[in-house]
Amino acid sequence: MASYRILLTPGDGIGPEVIAESLKVLEVVQKRFKHEFQFDEEQVGGAGIDAHGVALRPETVEKAKKAAAVLFGAVGGPKWDNPQAIARPEDAILGLRKQLGLFANLRPVRIHPLLAADSTLKPEVLEGTDMVVIRELTGGLYFGKPQKRWETARGRQAVDTLKYSEQEIDRILRVGFNLARQRRKKLTSVDKANVLRTGQLWREIATEVGKEYPDVALEHQLVDSCAMRLIREPSSFDVIVTENMFGDILTDEAAMLSGSMGMMPSASLGKRDRKGLGIGLYEPIHGTAPDIAGQKKANPLAMILSAAMMLRLSMGLEKEAAAIEKAVDDVIAEGYRTPDIAGTGSKTVNTIEMGDLVAGKL
Repeated sequence: MASYRILLTPGDGIGPEVIAESLKVLEVVQKRFKHEFQFDEEQVGGAGIDAHGVALRPETVEKAKKAAAVLFGAVGGPKWDNPQAIARPEDAILGLRKQLGLFANLRPVRIHPLLAADSTLKPEVLEGTDMVVIRELTGGLYFGKPQKRWETARGRQAVDTLKYSEQEIDRILRVGFNLARQRRKKLTSVDKANVLRTGQLWREIATEVGKEYPDVALEHQLVDSCAMRLIREPSSFDVIVTENMFGDILTDEAAMLSGSMGMMPSASLGKRDRKGLGIGLYEPIHGTAPDIAGQKKANPLAMILSAAMMLRLSMGLEKEAAAIEKAVDDVIAEGYRTPDIAGTGSKTVNTIEMGDLVAGKL
């Protein structure tokens, strides 16, 4: 019996609700596939601030480092929405990524045929869409120095620094090229090389690394035209790799192709071993959704699919991950929907009922 330690960080808003449903599914995996999952739980984000005065405690980081993976709910909400506050909920996710050395965020975007009608795009535009967007997590505007605000006689000013090193760009591109080799062998490197020096460096390194992967077709795309192309012809993409802020924006845009962020899982990864495994942080991309928190309206499928990614990418449990994904597909095929993806003729269920249905199928 294989044993794995998993750190749970439910966070705020609907985070605890969707984490609870993913645990139902993981408990079935334990029984069906004869594994043992050992769970630790820590308060982070706004819940951490309320309980401990900080969004992320050193004790939480230490538990994360000893775990095979972290299942992360969501952090933030109006209660803690003060940009001048010393402690902010977002410090939890940023801190964990930094302390665990997680530099690559993977967001798969696959349109389920039965949900194509729920998107704001025409079904014929979405047909065949199946991509992975890879976002660099440790560099760029979010971390560059100087980063500050100040006041002058002429008013308030602020500066953020966009900085990237060759090593940061090289390693994220290699994640993309290696993944593309396992898919349709096409990689789109997204930059702003016509304006930014960092974009020019990014394109230069992408071209150099691409020569080591002659079996992967490399194309360069400016970020603004990429945003347009995601809406016009999303099926033309296979693997997209881009820097931190561009990735933050494009991944949310790509997620809405499915009609709901409640369907989109993600994984944040760092160094991998020879088997391609390593610690990762897995989370749905939908955020805390405070407007529906506590109402049993949240869609738990993104969290459940994030757990499947965890089994595959941090534990090497491919059969188990595929079984969860099939269970989700089967439930959708039978017409069950949470309110965010409900349509004409569907059977609307709440958060808990959806978790029960997937667990039952599994």
